[in-house]
Amino acid sequence: MAVESFSAPSITNLLPRQSSRRSHNVYVALQKEIVLGQLQPEAVLLELEIAERFQCSQGTIREALMQLSEEGLVKRLPHRGTHVAACRSADARALIAIRRDIECDYLERVLERAGPELHADLHNYLNAMRNAARDGDEYLLSVHDRAFHTRLFAVADLPVITPILLRCLIHNHRYKILNSQTSRALEETAERHAPILAALEAQDLESLQKILSHHISTIVDFGPDLTDGGTG
Repeated sequence: MAVESFSAPSITNLLPRQSSRRSHNVYVALQKEIVLGQLQPEAVLLELEIAERFQCSQGTIREALMQLSEEGLVKRLPHRGTHVAACRSADARALIAIRRDIECDYLERVLERAGPELHADLHNYLNAMRNAARDGDEYLLSVHDRAFHTRLFAVADLPVITPILLRCLIHNHRYKILNSQTSRALEETAERHAPILAALEAQDLESLQKILSHHISTIVDFGPDLTDGGTG
């Protein structure tokens, strides 16, 4: 499929900004390694070793690790150091259920406020996902995927809930990447968002709820529906 040329959002605009550019860059690099499983669950993260690797101060590393801790990707324990967070099916089950409730229960508010700017932004994110899939960049695909869903939910104007959704999204993607039993078809992952956009543009609330619920419930490609609620 040919992908139209467009001004893709910068990756740095899709991720939380740290207090300094250097700590932000370390945060992005470590987040990528955790999400892709290059840093395994329960792996020990030593500030001195990471500082030497990135040629920066331990204070800079500490800032990056604090951001990762806020996302739940690492756990920092007194006198025990920092470890990569576990990636358990029980957590995945709960987070997928929470995410589905957040994204699907407020779609009426989304449709009331949706307009051409939202549609254009979502098209851009979809094309960014297609480009990342074409390039075989699974992490960048996940970044644009998260941005797509966050942008859609933002229209509901419930900003207190957004950080909860963001945590659900990143842990959903991490769980999928680390636990999928079959090879991941990146282009198929990108195209799964096209029906969501079509239902949104058609202002079809019932279809949008059904499609989005199915999309979330089937994010992992093995075993039973993790939400125990069917796919709608």
